Amino acid sequence: MLTAITRSVSPSLNNCELGFLPRQVIDVAKAVEQHRAYEASLRDLGVNVISLPAETDLPDSMFVEDPAVVVNEVAIMTRMGAESRRGESESLAAALSRYRPLRWMSEPATLEGGDVLRIGSEIFVGRSKRTNALGIAQLAHELEPLGYSVQAVEVRECLHLKSACCALDENTLLANRNWIDTTPLKKFHIIDVPAAEPHSANVLAVGGVVLIASAFPQTAKLLESQGYQLRVMGISELTKAEAGLTCSSILFESN
Repeated sequence: MLTAITRSVSPSLNNCELGFLPRQVIDVAKAVEQHRAYEASLRDLGVNVISLPAETDLPDSMFVEDPAVVVNEVAIMTRMGAESRRGESESLAAALSRYRPLRWMSEPATLEGGDVLRIGSEIFVGRSKRTNALGIAQLAHELEPLGYSVQAVEVRECLHLKSACCALDENTLLANRNWIDTTPLKKFHIIDVPAAEPHSANVLAVGGVVLIASAFPQTAKLLESQGYQLRVMGISELTKAEAGLTCSSILFESN
């Protein structure tokens, strides 16, 4: 069964960390509605959603993708590059421990799950302002003995690798080439985001359906023309916190 761990929106979301976007006032009530609609869409697609309670004092805590990297065998609890977010790990680890043995990254490594793109047994990790070379090396040390390959991808001009590149299926990526070095990804077919929608690469493929933000109609039209089935999501308030569609859930297979 495909399971998703999510977390409710923190009432302190307006104090979120930002890297590449100017700060805007977030309508937290609307953000809560949008996040609930996101969870409802996952359930509608057959996903077992486990929604954790909000962390009042941790503004970014709904972005559960960043504190952990989950594969079939283990869950790696990361050491996030944003120091203010490291308190998010404890309660998330408790939830994940029901499904996977846990391993923990150690300083001075930093790594955030938004920089980790997994396609089968291949794992691509963005070297970004939040993820350093030691973080990538620690992840490789944990996962390569389990049969995974780990490759670094240079990230520029965006927060995480998945801000600029996400998988549509096992063979195809949606990407903004201006924000990453796509050389390590050359085996994949890359669909380029429209120039007018540089932030549109962060999509979430679930069960043959691609979730895409409503702010990107040109990208949606492009993907539909390529035969992809879409579900359009309104996440306007969440994107003000530098969010996309991947960061609000951890998806994994469970018994």
